[in-house]
Amino acid sequence: MYKGGINLSKLTIEEKSWAFYDWANSAYSMAITSTLLPIYFKMITDNSGISSATSTAYWGYANSFATLLISLLAPILGTIADYKDYKKRFFIFFVTIGVCFTALLSIEGAGNYKVLLLFYILTVIGFSGANIFYDSFIVDITSKERMDKISSLGYALGYIGSTIPFIICIAIVILSQKHIIPLSIASACQISFIITALWWGMFTLPMIKNVKQVNYIEREPKPVTNSFKRMLSTLKNIKHHKSVMLFLIAYFFYIDGVDTIIKMATVYGSDLGVSSTSLLIILLVTQFVACPFALLYGKLAGKFKGKFMLNVAIIMYVIICIYAYFLKTTLDFWILAMLVGTSQGGIQALSRSYFGKLVPKEKAAEFFGFYNIFGKFAAIMGPFLVGIVTQITGKTNNGVFSIIILFLIGGIILLKVPSLDQEVNQTLHQ
Repeated sequence: MYKGGINLSKLTIEEKSWAFYDWANSAYSMAITSTLLPIYFKMITDNSGISSATSTAYWGYANSFATLLISLLAPILGTIADYKDYKKRFFIFFVTIGVCFTALLSIEGAGNYKVLLLFYILTVIGFSGANIFYDSFIVDITSKERMDKISSLGYALGYIGSTIPFIICIAIVILSQKHIIPLSIASACQISFIITALWWGMFTLPMIKNVKQVNYIEREPKPVTNSFKRMLSTLKNIKHHKSVMLFLIAYFFYIDGVDTIIKMATVYGSDLGVSSTSLLIILLVTQFVACPFALLYGKLAGKFKGKFMLNVAIIMYVIICIYAYFLKTTLDFWILAMLVGTSQGGIQALSRSYFGKLVPKEKAAEFFGFYNIFGKFAAIMGPFLVGIVTQITGKTNNGVFSIIILFLIGGIILLKVPSLDQEVNQTLHQ
């Protein structure tokens, strides 16, 4: 029994399969975005004689560029995907890109940091593109009343699911580091990239098999042209979706801070002198901490409402940014990681479900296209901000502290979003 009120045995096959994709793709988030690839990248740049601050800046720029590309595509792809059967096709296409280029990170040519960054950018495009359509499927697989709990359950499964391949991967890395197996650390990382790609691809199959697009617009001639017209019509009539717009602006700022911390945490730890082994163990333990807290946020959202819990998470991230500025030791990094674990899954899960309740179901992919473009364009600003402040000051802690402004702005705007109640929903769905 899931304590938030859902009996796992009574979940529909669609709910289970949808939530299980978080189990699949979180392996990528853990190994590629957060841990092994950043460590591997640091090894390569160190061997190339690139300074620590400069390589951190390059990593930030690569993340900004990747998210810019997918952000430019998100709204129109989402609008086209609202046509019958299109959503699943786009989802499969982007998953394939992500899985293939994750595997290609292991090839010898990726030992050049420029090639590695190129392949990484393509994995981000695949991962982020697939998430546009995955997130929008939430309106097809469950009811409004269950969205907070199902969304939180997905993130909780993701935290646990990501640890299984990750434990295998770090075991290989640690054994190679201690010369117990005849592999270099670089080779161990490359094997880990292949394991991650296989995990992601294999456990995506239930989603592909069982989840269907229930809410859609019937196909019509010139779908691309008409999709542009529908997207422009939505933008022109945005005044009818005031709650949606205010929420997206708030989301733009606070989720940027969340994504930046996820993407930059490992390189920040490296700059502090935290060993690669310690980084891997710390981030693994963070996953186990994050799982119950994601479920807790889903449960508390039912009692205190999603908006209130989103504000709680933002306040926690402000505290995290302040604490990060004073980090000096590995113990400090441990504490920081545990603090992040308390709110990371909750703020992401409740943002997804809160938005899912606001938007018209038959236009879910279109609106989630906007949701993702706000999130992805935001994710350009944060890493760039960290990169430029770090490069100018030569101190990574200054760069991390600078993102506190994103949480403050996002929190203030979120306070102005009308509470999600029946009257608002009826207005938005007319």
